[in-house]
Amino acid sequence: MAPESEEAGMVKVKVKTQKKKKNKENKTRIVHANILYDNAKGEENPNRHFSDNKIKTTKYTLLSFLPKNLFEQFHRFANVYFVFIALLNFVPVVNAFQPELALAPVVFILSVTAIKDLWEDYRRHRSDTEINHMDCLVYSRPEKRYLERFWKQIRVGDFIRLRCNEILPADVLLLSSSDPDRLCHIETATLDGETNLKQRQVVRSFFHLDCEFDPSKYNGVIECEKPNNDLNRFRGYIGRKCGLYKENLLLRGCTIRNTEEAVGIVIYAGHETKAMLNNNGPRYKRSKLERQMNVDVFWCVIILLVMCLFTAIGHGLWLFQYGDKRPVFDVLSPEGANVSPGLSAVYLFLTMIIVFQVLIPISLFVSIEIVKICQVFFIHQDSELYDEETDTHLQCRALNITEDLGQMQYIFSDKTGTLTENKMVFRRCTVARPRRLAMYQELESEEEAECPSRGGTLPRRDSVGKYETINMLAYCPDKHTSVPCLQPLSASSAPRRRTSRRTPQLLDKVNEGGSQLNFIHFHRQPMSQLPSDLADIIDFFVALTVCNTVVDITASTCYHSCSRLTSGSNSSSTSSLVTNRSSTRGCSSALSSPSAESTLTKLDEEGSRLGGAGLLADFSPVPGGAELRYEAESPDEAALVYAARAYKCSLVGRLPDQVTVELPHLGKLGFELLHTLGFDSTRKRMSVVVRHPLTDQITVYTKGADSAIMELIKPPLTGKRQRKILCKTQSYLNLYAADGLRTLCIAKKTLSKEEYACWLQGHLEAETAIHGREERLFQSALRLETDLHLLGATGIEDRLQDGVPETIASLRKAGLQIWVLTGDKQETAVNIAYACKLLDPEEEILTLNADSQVQSWYGASTAPIGSGYIPGTVLVGSAHAAGAATPFLVHRLGLVIDGRTLAYALDKSLEDKFLEVARSCRSVLCCRSTPLQKSTVVKLVRNKLKVMTLAIGDGANDVSMIQVADVGVGISGQEGMQAVMASDFALPRFQYLQKLLLVHGHWCYSRLANMILYFFYKNAMFVALIFWFQFYCGFSGSSMVDQWYLVFFNLMFSAFPQLVTGTLDKDVSAHTLQALPQLYMNGQNSEEYKPYMFWMNMMDAFYQSLVCFFIPYFVSSLRAAPMLALTWICLRGGTPITTLALITILLHLGIETKTWVRHREQAPLTFNKLTTNVSILPVFHAVQHINPCAEDRKLSQQKRDFPLLLLPLPLPHPSENECGQTCWRVQALGRMGPTTISAAD
Repeated sequence: MAPESEEAGMVKVKVKTQKKKKNKENKTRIVHANILYDNAKGEENPNRHFSDNKIKTTKYTLLSFLPKNLFEQFHRFANVYFVFIALLNFVPVVNAFQPELALAPVVFILSVTAIKDLWEDYRRHRSDTEINHMDCLVYSRPEKRYLERFWKQIRVGDFIRLRCNEILPADVLLLSSSDPDRLCHIETATLDGETNLKQRQVVRSFFHLDCEFDPSKYNGVIECEKPNNDLNRFRGYIGRKCGLYKENLLLRGCTIRNTEEAVGIVIYAGHETKAMLNNNGPRYKRSKLERQMNVDVFWCVIILLVMCLFTAIGHGLWLFQYGDKRPVFDVLSPEGANVSPGLSAVYLFLTMIIVFQVLIPISLFVSIEIVKICQVFFIHQDSELYDEETDTHLQCRALNITEDLGQMQYIFSDKTGTLTENKMVFRRCTVARPRRLAMYQELESEEEAECPSRGGTLPRRDSVGKYETINMLAYCPDKHTSVPCLQPLSASSAPRRRTSRRTPQLLDKVNEGGSQLNFIHFHRQPMSQLPSDLADIIDFFVALTVCNTVVDITASTCYHSCSRLTSGSNSSSTSSLVTNRSSTRGCSSALSSPSAESTLTKLDEEGSRLGGAGLLADFSPVPGGAELRYEAESPDEAALVYAARAYKCSLVGRLPDQVTVELPHLGKLGFELLHTLGFDSTRKRMSVVVRHPLTDQITVYTKGADSAIMELIKPPLTGKRQRKILCKTQSYLNLYAADGLRTLCIAKKTLSKEEYACWLQGHLEAETAIHGREERLFQSALRLETDLHLLGATGIEDRLQDGVPETIASLRKAGLQIWVLTGDKQETAVNIAYACKLLDPEEEILTLNADSQVQSWYGASTAPIGSGYIPGTVLVGSAHAAGAATPFLVHRLGLVIDGRTLAYALDKSLEDKFLEVARSCRSVLCCRSTPLQKSTVVKLVRNKLKVMTLAIGDGANDVSMIQVADVGVGISGQEGMQAVMASDFALPRFQYLQKLLLVHGHWCYSRLANMILYFFYKNAMFVALIFWFQFYCGFSGSSMVDQWYLVFFNLMFSAFPQLVTGTLDKDVSAHTLQALPQLYMNGQNSEEYKPYMFWMNMMDAFYQSLVCFFIPYFVSSLRAAPMLALTWICLRGGTPITTLALITILLHLGIETKTWVRHREQAPLTFNKLTTNVSILPVFHAVQHINPCAEDRKLSQQKRDFPLLLLPLPLPHPSENECGQTCWRVQALGRMGPTTISAAD
């Protein structure tokens, strides 16, 4: 039995191993080179299961178009309903019209939609054909060269050669590049909207190839992740566990720039590429008004069934009272026999559904789509929503939610780049000892002096290029100096040829440090001889230059590459020193070390309210006469690099494994770039691991948010001075934040060889992992970023955009609640909030900062709010508890909450309390919030409070927030176009949101609401005329007008006037809407379309139909016997009554139109409908001889019936009084000042 047991155990182990391999294969993709299987059969190629590169975005084929398109259209309930009615008309016993005629309206609607879909699909087919037949060079093993192939012929595993300015046909792993530094520059504008060039690098194992890459010698195997739509992630390995990253992958749709040739292997093709997986098309949203309308359509169905049931019962009773004597109006069986009254009533019920079908407006849905397209067109044409500086128009990316713009209740806004310019200017820094203090004070220009500011918020600068003279005061214990300086440097990639004067004290320190370092290195003395304060200053500016992803695009633009530099070079020449990378390094002593003898140098302003002056560099040309130009992924990084260059610490070049820096007295130094730990919203920092060229030591430079860095600083074990430095730095950070500056901390760490080797082992395992790679890399970064040495801190200014305070104030008057969700430091965010009028000095601020036990603090802070009292400031988790201050009555309250407390507040057990607190506040400011927290807050408010939400942002971190809101608005700013591509509307600047909401939003909502009600009204009135007629025809389902007139009433006689009104009508002028933002509350409260309005509208329609039907009848009965009046109403009264109803319907529209005299198109169209009716009727009656005697009498006695057409003129109209009251209220509001308007108005 033992051998059998062992054998069974072996089988189980094999099965488990096979299952693990199968699961691993299911989660990963293994790619082989196709050239290894050129002579093999197709079944033997392991890549045969992968998608080819042929794309097909069309939905239909010639055979599938008709059934598939009809199937899609029948997803709309209205289409199903009208097809059912048309098919019901083919049943002889219940038909009311000619079957072919009943099909005409629904066939027309379906045909128009089908033609539109067919044309769109044909355009997609042409685009697919054009793309699939583009050329590309694919390697052929038999030919031993690259041959031209169509894109659609490319397969996974093919080697392709890419040339400059060529579009990538698939997702390609970069294996070779003609660039000496093994780089490839690509433009990703088609994917993420960013126009700056991205660097991609050759796979590390192919980096040191001495000759041109030969695909025929390739025999490696690539294992990578399955196709996915994450543009910022790619993981896998090649060969002997050589890790693959997103920097190695060239994505389909990108364009090769500044690289002559590149070679790669196709990893994903066709519909499996990341670009195609992200091409999901526009999101469909249903507006609030459309949802309300669907409810009323349902009520129309109920009304229709009630009318049909009433008519059927009336018909049954009519037949029952005759007994065996059958009346003229009777329903016969298919054999011609009489049927029972009950069965006849059932038949008539179905017949009346056909006759009353007009009650459900078949053209309403199509008309709404047409009107929305026209509204979007006119919004786009608004010249006041055009930004000349960026040459950008407003973009309407969602065509079906324009009316939602008029019903917003909550606005959630990002800060950086949305409320501010996102053009960063380096203002201040603090380095080392707190004794030295350099201050800047910028003299305000006349324009800036008029700009109000609070809390030291700096006024907005003039445009770039204008020179200013400012006083720069260098404060020391013994002297004051003042020198002129130019305007600060803003982050940009454009070259700047300016001269500037730096802070003398700090510049002298940098020069002194560089000189002493050069002397020490030249004489091979220990680096410990360099004073620690100078070492920190040099390291500080080196960190600003190295710890980033900024690229010097001068070399790329001019096709010039920086050569690798010798480690330990001390040449001051501008020429590069080319040596072997394996040469011995210089000294091994530490460049700097934490010491109690450190010095603090600080760039600051005098007082917390003074403006600051930036730092400018005297840009020296690089070889070839070209100026250095930097391109950064974020304006913050560019500002720091330009600031370092202003103090002669210049970034000269960046390669995948080396950063070249030029230092004073040292010349160009090549820092070997070992690792880059990128920024993420959880760590809130980034780090680079470099090998220092002078000390040959492994150094970690880290920069990030002060809240993240200060927690990682190694606590000083000895000396009060070091603790004092940390304390002083924190106070300076608070001062910077109070002045509205964005703060960053800079730190470093020196690793021994043993520490680095230990960390590297775990890091390489994380890099080569395919499953759980992100989490393992995250943990690896956390292990490295500990026990840091603080070098200093920076303050970067980001000014408010023009018009932001005025826009926020106006939106608040409109009743909108505004929340700002930012990742900035709390003090910075509060300062900006005051500057943009989000927070008001008269408001009481509730500050929630908690580390733990949040629930009890929420209970303490919620109770006073519920009772109407609140302390001045509540610091949750601090000594200032809720009961520590004397409570008093609060009229306006603001809430400030940090990211950590917000994480607690969004917990399921606390979210209701958080909303209770937030709803009591006039404004809410969430600081240090992550992208996930932003979207969670928006979703929570939208779902819990059942309100309409709008989210606005400009960066990739705002995309999730924009997508979960009812309306998403993107700002086309400095951080690419990700937010714009995910939004429903795109604006050049935040200030344009005011007119978009208060004017266009109000108009769109008012127009569509009134148009929908008008549709219900006119259809109900016309159907009611037929309903009243049933009382005089035995409830037989007969109609007083011809079936042609009944079927085409909507399409021919009443279709176009309301389209013009729905597109162009203006209940209030744009000037009045902007001057009186309170009018926006009309849409917030759905005043134009409330549930009772539908019923009032239906009652109005039935009332007017009674007048239009019975007054002509009674007038005829006065002129003749009652029986003759009945004959008149049955035989020839239909045409005058219907014409009378049409005049009433058009007159009703005229009364509801607010800007009648301004519509040049409205009057001709309305008159055209009347003339069309008058001209078609005689022609129709002359051709369609249903009852010749009656038709002749109609045409001969029109003079007698003409006075009946004047009945609508004195007809009392309920809506007329409402329209007059609306106009009077607007005029009254116009006479009142904006400050005297109450919410009741």
